[in-house]
Amino acid sequence: MTATETAVTRRFGPLILLNVATLFSSTGNGIVIVVLPWLVLEQTGRASDAAIVAGAATLPLLLSSLFAGTFVDLFGRRRTSLISDCLSALSVAAIPVIATTTGLTVTVIAVLAAIGAAFDPAGIAARESMLPAATKSAGWSLDRMNSLYEANYNVAYLVGPGIGGVLIATVGAVNTLWVAAAGFVLSVATIAFLRLEHAGRPDTATRPTSIWHGTLEGLKFVWHNRLLRTIALVDMAVVALYMPVESVVFPVYFTELDKPAQLGSVLMALSIGGVVGALAYGPLAPFVSRRMLMVVAVTVLGAAMVAMAFLPPLWAILALALLQGLVFGPVGPIANYAMQTRSPEHMRGRVTGVMTSTAYAAGPLGYLLAGPILDKWGIQPTFFVLAIPVLIIGLACFALPVLKELDEKVPVS
Repeated sequence: MTATETAVTRRFGPLILLNVATLFSSTGNGIVIVVLPWLVLEQTGRASDAAIVAGAATLPLLLSSLFAGTFVDLFGRRRTSLISDCLSALSVAAIPVIATTTGLTVTVIAVLAAIGAAFDPAGIAARESMLPAATKSAGWSLDRMNSLYEANYNVAYLVGPGIGGVLIATVGAVNTLWVAAAGFVLSVATIAFLRLEHAGRPDTATRPTSIWHGTLEGLKFVWHNRLLRTIALVDMAVVALYMPVESVVFPVYFTELDKPAQLGSVLMALSIGGVVGALAYGPLAPFVSRRMLMVVAVTVLGAAMVAMAFLPPLWAILALALLQGLVFGPVGPIANYAMQTRSPEHMRGRVTGVMTSTAYAAGPLGYLLAGPILDKWGIQPTFFVLAIPVLIIGLACFALPVLKELDEKVPVS
């Protein structure tokens, strides 16, 4: 077959549809993240109520992400994505409907936030499970596809909160949720056009026998695969130590300075660095070692966190935040590559779900660690307690021989 004939047989439609659907769905989630706390504060004015709703939206992720991959392998990838976004759209749209009829309470908002959050991981796992087939259809490499997909995902969570903030100011928090629901509906409409190998209902012989049994199979598979187990544990530790800095330490620091705009600029720098880093990975992948990129990413992240712990001037914090996002941007695509090349086709959903659940579990663990330390010792000591272990983990990764497997050529099953 000639190069011209090969190019003709390539199908870019599935690749485009998957990325567009992810952009719509994730932007909807990004809007919701901003709107729900604002809506609660409008209702009661109590920060504690906003925290309750935030917790209600976070806790279901711990269990639903663990079981989500089994739903994907049991019911099929395309169908799971469609159902997940449909249910997310309904749960979000229910809030403005109730607001204009019976009236909202914190309990109602918390329940609907929990329901909506519980549906998201299944849709994410379903779309990620379809990436290898879409990559093959387009004739791309997995590295190139993962680079684009992770950058696209990061862009959604960069623009979503911004859109939410603008709409709150113009049409109000309640009406903004209609736009978020529309994002999920557009994702459904996009996936409805998707036709892709292995996206339909799985064969009876390879489907899990039950949700519980399938999830146990996924856990056992990840644990017994040295590379996946190592990546999951490193990711869990780093997320547990890093997330409190972004979500607790910095907000407290800039609140004490009475400069909330500076907090926004730091988070923006992190996001922009992450998008650029993820996009840069695709062109760099053929020429650099995946292992070296991952090890350097964790080590530089730890070093930058230690430097931030000295609480330097804003310009230095912004530069360090940009550096953190830039070096850590390739980690998502690399982890995706490991999952895609190490998981059998019929178990890809379960493996993706288990690997994702470790990150969701790590966040609350980190908050439990950081909160008491922050209350007792203050901002700077807490920052060092969180930053130094990340640097140690990065240095320890240089001595992990299993990470060399990232550079082995393994065909996708």
